[in-house]
Amino acid sequence: MSVPFIKRILNGDSKAVIQFYKSYSPKILSYLAHKLPHLEDAQELTNDVFLEAIDSLAMLRKKENISAWLYRIAHNKMVDFYRKRKIKSVLLSSMPFLEIVASEINQPEFQLEKDKIRDSVELAFHGLSLKYQKVLRLHYEDKVPVKTLAKTFNLSFKATESLLFRARQSFKLAYERAAIS
Repeated sequence: MSVPFIKRILNGDSKAVIQFYKSYSPKILSYLAHKLPHLEDAQELTNDVFLEAIDSLAMLRKKENISAWLYRIAHNKMVDFYRKRKIKSVLLSSMPFLEIVASEINQPEFQLEKDKIRDSVELAFHGLSLKYQKVLRLHYEDKVPVKTLAKTFNLSFKATESLLFRARQSFKLAYERAAIS
């Protein structure tokens, strides 16, 4: 990929972005499709790869191999995918009642239970520090990605991931206390 092509993308040329995507996405999609369980996951991560690539194109060194750079981003996205999947399975396995609640909560006879759970969640949430409340609300309700949260909180990406982890742990403990009382 030539420097003028990068400059065109950085200058907001949407045709250059489309050309960039069409040139590299088939190989990235193929790579991810072989590494992930479902084609839909590979397609979603391919889009994420190109969004991140376009966002960080200005930081690309002039002589860096574009293809290798995209594969590195794809690999990191795949690692994150499996990490999140593992965290979810560990969370559900450590709290199997969540699966039961999720499957049965919409039945009318569970309205009282739903109210209790909602009250416990609210009590637990409001018992957290304002910083934990803010990071959880932004990430889970407003769907703000970790990268953006890092900028918002003026932290590194890893520090922001740690902040989210501590906020989740704090919420989990607060919820367990609220559910008992």
